[in-house]
Amino acid sequence: MTKPIEIRSGLERDYADIYTPEALEALGVLAPLDGAIKDGMRKRIERRAARARGRERIAFLPAESTIAGTDITVQAARDGDFDGSPIPKDLERQWIQGTGPAAKPRSTLARSIRNVAYALLSGADGWMFDGEDALGQTESMSLDNQRNLKLAIARDDVFMTAAEAVAAEMNAWSQGFFGRPIVSDWKEQLDVTTIIFRARGMHLDDRHIRAADGSGFSASIVDACLYVVNNQQALRDAGRSVVLYLPKIQTAEEASIWNQVLTQLERHLGLQVGTIKVYVLVEQVEASFQLMEIRAALGLHFVGFNTGRWDYINSVSDAVAWDPDFVNPNIEAIGMTFGYMRVYEDRVRRAVNTPDRNGRYALWQGGMEPNIPVGSAQGVEDSMARAVQGAEREQREGASGKWVAHWKMVHIVRPVWEKVSEANQAGRSFPSLTYTDKDASDLFLLEPAPRTVRGARNLLSVGLQYGNALGQGMQAAALKPADFFGNEDILYLMEDAATGEIRLSILWEWVHKGGRLTEDDSDTAVSAGDVFTLELFERLFAEEMEKLHRAGNRDVHDDSKATTLPIAGEIVESYVKSPIKAPWYIDLLNLNIDNVDLETAKERIRLYLEAFAEDGTRITENLDFA
Repeated sequence: MTKPIEIRSGLERDYADIYTPEALEALGVLAPLDGAIKDGMRKRIERRAARARGRERIAFLPAESTIAGTDITVQAARDGDFDGSPIPKDLERQWIQGTGPAAKPRSTLARSIRNVAYALLSGADGWMFDGEDALGQTESMSLDNQRNLKLAIARDDVFMTAAEAVAAEMNAWSQGFFGRPIVSDWKEQLDVTTIIFRARGMHLDDRHIRAADGSGFSASIVDACLYVVNNQQALRDAGRSVVLYLPKIQTAEEASIWNQVLTQLERHLGLQVGTIKVYVLVEQVEASFQLMEIRAALGLHFVGFNTGRWDYINSVSDAVAWDPDFVNPNIEAIGMTFGYMRVYEDRVRRAVNTPDRNGRYALWQGGMEPNIPVGSAQGVEDSMARAVQGAEREQREGASGKWVAHWKMVHIVRPVWEKVSEANQAGRSFPSLTYTDKDASDLFLLEPAPRTVRGARNLLSVGLQYGNALGQGMQAAALKPADFFGNEDILYLMEDAATGEIRLSILWEWVHKGGRLTEDDSDTAVSAGDVFTLELFERLFAEEMEKLHRAGNRDVHDDSKATTLPIAGEIVESYVKSPIKAPWYIDLLNLNIDNVDLETAKERIRLYLEAFAEDGTRITENLDFA
């Protein structure tokens, strides 16, 4: 009998603790759903192309229609006429969730697993161990990520040894920063934080497994299977929930496919349906048109939404790439109180506070705090004040907690919720969701904000650095624009794939929609009102690349300057110059993981852009599978 999947040579042996017989059996059971996911991704591109042809924006679903993959009508979902999930005890209080990968690139197990120790000793209420935007995919990092989590959950000796050493290091830092330790009993502290895993989105293929016919195989299925099968028993024995974050969902139909994956996996493992709990990251503007429908489609699995920022901005830009009148401002201006972002956040809080037929509400986890308290005393003080103010705003608006991108931020931001002391804000009263033409229009609401050469330099510099970091195996990296290298008053921010995506999207808008600058710039001799031209982009691109080549090893690794940096540059330049906007920067980066040959990269970039321009095909399989 032909196996439904194929694993790269040697990995099934080298990672036998991850590719266990039980995990491989579950992958075989779920393999037929790969077709449904591929079909869902094809529909995404078709909707995108149809809206561009018709010059139409996204609209709400017809109230009388049925959510694809379910027997629930859209109106029933909006009315809460479905069975949602109760909130498990260990998710009721999630004031601060940290995020980050469970592995380091090209590291020994003893060093790599320290990532998990920092997370579980941080004092966070939950930690989203990332399999997607923040996890490097070089070599076999996705499998190292799974291995480290399995060892940590099992309290293996290698993890416990690392945790003891990490606790001492964390206390040494906190003694200097706070004047007190933050870890009292390190063994007890390991049980405080809820372990959550983010699977990769449906738009991504796995690098180490492919379908029997040689085509790519869904990374979503792989991640969910490996994590749940290998850890669900240990988690449940410890009285913990099995929790996933689901990224990049665009529609309720896609949520229903995820529901099929989870339900089929539970039934295969003999678990009660609804055992696996999920948060959904609202990272796509189309999802904001279908929030209640997504809740209903996930039913007993769904516990809450998270209001991400960067991916969401990228999705808005992508959804109206055809509209010459929609041009974003500088990225720094697009905070959660800006135009369409404010509207989106408001819809999320209304959606989670709409009860289901059993009177159950859901949770709203606020967005990311990317600051890191490393820099000059004044720089840290100013940045930490902004971080606390951001947390206070989200708490006032109704969030039950928020994200931080670094363990050092947990004890800085968590007191915002400690002062209020309520476990969560589920059930807080807000106006009911409405579905008017104005509601739809406001989800693309632009407001006056700067669009400057300085803003373009920042977009370019960080976008280039991010592509270089991913090529080096660091899909989460502390970055800042090159003009601020050496300036300790300007702190590094934790950036991941989402921040790279939006930077290129905004630059593409400015070049192809004739974005007009709002301020004079003496260095380039442009004036307020001038169009951001392709020629200006090319000049800024060359200048920002030169700054990165001249930078010290701390900011741009010397061994990257002749390898992955030129490839990142080629991708950025090709993406921004392409008359047809590519849907994902990450697609072009993924095609060049573990590749340091510029000519090979150029050929792969060309193949991708030509295939997408011809018929909307995204090349997502691992071209180096063999």
